[in-house]
Amino acid sequence: MIAEIDLQGGKGARNADFAAGIHAEKDDSARNFDRQQPLNEVDAEENIQAAEIDRRIAQETKAEQHIHKLLLLGAGESGKSTIFKQIRLLFQTGFDEVELKSYASVIHANVYQTIKILYDGAKELAQNDPSSSKYVVCTENKDIGEKLSEIGSKMDYPYLTKEIAKEITTLWNDPAIQETYSHGNKLQVPDCAQYFMENLERFSEATYVPTKEDVLHARVRTTGVVEIQFRYDQLLFEDETKNRMMETKELFEWVLKQSCFEKSSFMLFLNKFDIFEKKIQKVPLNVCEWFKDYQPVGSGRQEVEHAYEFVKKKYEELYFQNSKPDRVDRAFKIYRTTVLDQKLIKKTFKLVDETLRRRNLIEAGLL
Repeated sequence: MIAEIDLQGGKGARNADFAAGIHAEKDDSARNFDRQQPLNEVDAEENIQAAEIDRRIAQETKAEQHIHKLLLLGAGESGKSTIFKQIRLLFQTGFDEVELKSYASVIHANVYQTIKILYDGAKELAQNDPSSSKYVVCTENKDIGEKLSEIGSKMDYPYLTKEIAKEITTLWNDPAIQETYSHGNKLQVPDCAQYFMENLERFSEATYVPTKEDVLHARVRTTGVVEIQFRYDQLLFEDETKNRMMETKELFEWVLKQSCFEKSSFMLFLNKFDIFEKKIQKVPLNVCEWFKDYQPVGSGRQEVEHAYEFVKKKYEELYFQNSKPDRVDRAFKIYRTTVLDQKLIKKTFKLVDETLRRRNLIEAGLL
């Protein structure tokens, strides 16, 4: 209304009064503007910040389009943490000296835990096995065993000295402990037990700094894809009544059915193949309920490959049984792995990368 008034007329009191009213409104508007100006400045600053946040989100979203995300799932002791360590060594900066030194206490703890499991396991087997005499530790080594078992029960482990390392070596070489170690699937003996025992002298040096290989063998229990292990005859650490392969089968089925993974590519790692090669020669594959229909074909390398292909086929069948019809064509690859073998892991991840890149090109309509 004010903008449409002709202020050039200037005739009579009515025009004068009207003009005075206009000036009064202007004065009030000026005072209101003065009061609102600080608020407007705050709003402007907030708008600038909001725009900057939006810009960064857009920038990060664009950058993430070029990032492949891997979710590793697996039963306890399946090698998930070791794969992450290998990725860090192969594709990132690795471990600096400070980080390497920090693993010394972890490795010492692993040594104490391992020898305790073996000694306590020997006593347990001696009580339950009909041929129990082969699990009875020599009289002269029993005191050492009790001492080391007590140390292994503590929360804080002492530094591994030369003297203690010598005692551990003595107990490790006891025939009963060696017999117990050969039946490690009945206990919770870590795969790296022999590696730890063979390197005790080096571990007990006062100036000991773990190597990259030591770090790969170090075990720190983690919680937490998809990685599958060849532990078809071993029980879970978390539930000693449950076979590890059966638990892994159930985990794989569960993941396949989750709606959040409907469009996800699946890379299945049949891990610890080196252990599988040795175990298949001694323990039949059909001891696992899931593999009860397995029929051996011979021995040696032929049997290893036959058993591997049987397990691989089982997981392929499981994949198709638990995938929706419109999702069976998503990327699904199976790899045999040994996570301690850096060359093999590097080759495997190169294949994984190529698979994911090809999948992205197909989805973009470029292939």
